[in-house]
Amino acid sequence: VYFQHNFQQVNSWEKQRVESEMQQDGVTFYTLEEVKQHNTSTDSWLVIHDRVYDISSFLEEHPGGEEVLLEQAGADATESFEDVGHSLDAREMLQQYLIGELHMVHTYSWTTWLIPALAVAAIGLMYRYYLVEQKSS
Repeated sequence: VYFQHNFQQVNSWEKQRVESEMQQDGVTFYTLEEVKQHNTSTDSWLVIHDRVYDISSFLEEHPGGEEVLLEQAGADATESFEDVGHSLDAREMLQQYLIGELHMVHTYSWTTWLIPALAVAAIGLMYRYYLVEQKSS
């Protein structure tokens, strides 16, 4: 019970830290999970170069058609945007739809330390095996 309580408290502190980082220097930060919720013809957000844009009012005006934008709505559209080769005017026009930046939420999971630890252990075992083979020959 003590461990569970402390774990919940740590999660609470982490949540508070992330929420305080979500609004810094007048910039609003959004997570990719938040962006994913805005993927309809009446509410469309997308990410280009880690910046979040609300393009809902631009859908009908898009020269390539609204279907192209709706395919990318709620997602990171950086690659698609760059592949098309948009003009400087298009890039400048995009700025009027800017609503914030993508927040890179830190993930503290067991994979962040387990995989490197296993790699180090495997290399250590291989090196030890190599040394044993060298001594026996």
